Amino acid sequence: MGSFSSFRDMLDAIAERGRRLLGTSQNPKQRVAMEEIVLQCEHLLSSRGEASGLALAQDILSAWKELDDEEQPRFMRELLTRFGADDARIENAIEMYRSDRSPENLAALHEAAEPKRQELIRRLNAAPDGTRSLVRMREKLLGLLKSEPELKAVDSDFQHLFASWFNRGFLQLRSIDWTTPAHILEKIIRYEAVHAINDWNELRSRLAPADRRCFAFFHPQLSDDPLIFVEVALTRSTPDNIGDLLDETRAPLKPGEANTAVFYSISNCQDGLRGISFGNFLIKQVVEELRREHPALETFVTLSPVPGFARWLKSAEDEENTLELSRLRDHLSSADWHRNAEIITEASPLLQRAAAHYFLTARAAGGRLIDPVARFHLGNGARLERLNFPGDVSARGLRESHGLMVNYLYKLDDIERNHEAYAERGEVVASPEVRKWLAAGSTGKTSSRTQEKLNA
Repeated sequence: MGSFSSFRDMLDAIAERGRRLLGTSQNPKQRVAMEEIVLQCEHLLSSRGEASGLALAQDILSAWKELDDEEQPRFMRELLTRFGADDARIENAIEMYRSDRSPENLAALHEAAEPKRQELIRRLNAAPDGTRSLVRMREKLLGLLKSEPELKAVDSDFQHLFASWFNRGFLQLRSIDWTTPAHILEKIIRYEAVHAINDWNELRSRLAPADRRCFAFFHPQLSDDPLIFVEVALTRSTPDNIGDLLDETRAPLKPGEANTAVFYSISNCQDGLRGISFGNFLIKQVVEELRREHPALETFVTLSPVPGFARWLKSAEDEENTLELSRLRDHLSSADWHRNAEIITEASPLLQRAAAHYFLTARAAGGRLIDPVARFHLGNGARLERLNFPGDVSARGLRESHGLMVNYLYKLDDIERNHEAYAERGEVVASPEVRKWLAAGSTGKTSSRTQEKLNA
């Protein structure tokens, strides 16, 4: 952190010298008209001096933050129309390349086709704290795309540059524990996107015990702000429900007693980095870290939500009533059904059969899997290992998946083969226990695991 702060201080000093050269002064609270900011952007693109360029970039980003909810979208539209590619320059470069297909002319064509806003974004990134400001700018842009889809061209430029700036080579893996600085722990509480952390006691129960771990990726330009983090439980077996895993009264395992690492929550932290993939790198690196620390670990598995299941079940068609979806819907529409052992016993085989169909047969438009969490883990080379019902009876779990959770198994020897099967053929690699539900009759028996939970 010290060296990074010194570097920031140096950039600030250079920017201040540039401001003196420009004859301006920085007042972050002074509002600047959007049109003036656009002119500053034009000036920045034509600037050749390092100090003056840093000063301009810093002033532009500071002024942009002060724009209101009407002016910020107008600025984005200016990026689209005023800072696109030069059509005449492109046509000239095409003609030059047609007449002489030299590497130099090809490079000139590539340069001509690049929108001016890409170079503008690069120069803004050079400002002190420029990367963080641009991530926030893209966050605002993403919120505009639904109503102004033409701005996708601007977003493509942001995403193209972010993919380079946030590539794996720049990411730093850090362990998060109870001794981590409080300002970062506060962000873990705020960013948790799967199983809410309601207070500091809950956070302590996830970080302090010896059988609980948390890892996060950081970027040098956002050194105090995680990009993504994963919470891990070390257990003696593969869990089938989140309640037991998060139970604050449980007896923690001693080091060396666990044989299973459970990834039970993965949270992306920066909305402005949507579409930039970190999770696949994170899981694989955490697996290697845990194997070094705990050689006794044999199994690496998730306990994952199924956020698209309830929405799919509501509208799914049941051809020839083979899945008995209407009967299942009736069970799940009963008040407090998750507290009724008789309903759970009757619904369990119906729901698991429907869930197997959801994962293995049903597809969204374009033929891709419906569930985003499934796409992520299967794309990383995991195997769909087990269906767990009821696995999450929190308000969110009931709303999004009717309590269904699943385990994805990361078997190290099979990861690449599973990834190829999914990426090349769209094949969902699933265990026999999951696949049996496709063939099972609708009157299939409640699984022994579910019955044991009901008896308990």
